[in-house]
Amino acid sequence: MKILAIDTSAKAASACIAQEDKIIGEFFINTSLTHSQTLMPMIEQLCKNAQVQISEIEAVAVNAGPGSFTGVRIGVAAAKGLAFDKSLPCVAVSTLESMAYNALGSDCVVCAVMDARCSQVYNALFRVSGEKIERLCSDRALSLTDLEQDLKAYGGEKIMLIGDGAEITFEFLQNSLSDVILAPVNIRIQKASSTALAAFKRISEGELTTDEKLMPAYLRLPQAQRELNKRMGVTK
Repeated sequence: MKILAIDTSAKAASACIAQEDKIIGEFFINTSLTHSQTLMPMIEQLCKNAQVQISEIEAVAVNAGPGSFTGVRIGVAAAKGLAFDKSLPCVAVSTLESMAYNALGSDCVVCAVMDARCSQVYNALFRVSGEKIERLCSDRALSLTDLEQDLKAYGGEKIMLIGDGAEITFEFLQNSLSDVILAPVNIRIQKASSTALAAFKRISEGELTTDEKLMPAYLRLPQAQRELNKRMGVTK
């Protein structure tokens, strides 16, 4: 199966065309331009350079969250539009899970972290053993202090920080957890090729969805909604 994978969950954006475990082509851009400006031209150029027609794509995968509220919305909306136009199945991938695929071939605990602001990170933990990935917890939003306590349970194992929150997390943890390391810069940020690899696993397990049912997974309410709730005295 040939799929188009998309990631716009943070500042960088990327798109990938893959067939099973073969990466046919990938574009990655990390500029100040918004994803709404860069994503569709990037996909068009990717298809042109890879000599793949949109009609050859059999499924669309996207990092559906967590991440930047605007970025996730753009990526999911693009995936829904592409899938609707061609009646293609969709694959919703956890942004945090896709990061674990950056570390394939390693032997470590991957601590995927994204800066959630408000003194929190989006996080999930995975054990990577060569080509095998085991999820250790669900996606969550938590404080760095709470994350520090959780990671103490993995003392003695190498813990690799991956994601746009890796550096701030490393600064917070380096004095208390000696086994924590930063992922090399070339695999530190989420990318669409890892989204594609995670998607193929989901496809093999029958976890396809439709463009209608594809939805963002934010983990938290948007800041504007949280502020409105606060003014209105809503506690949930």
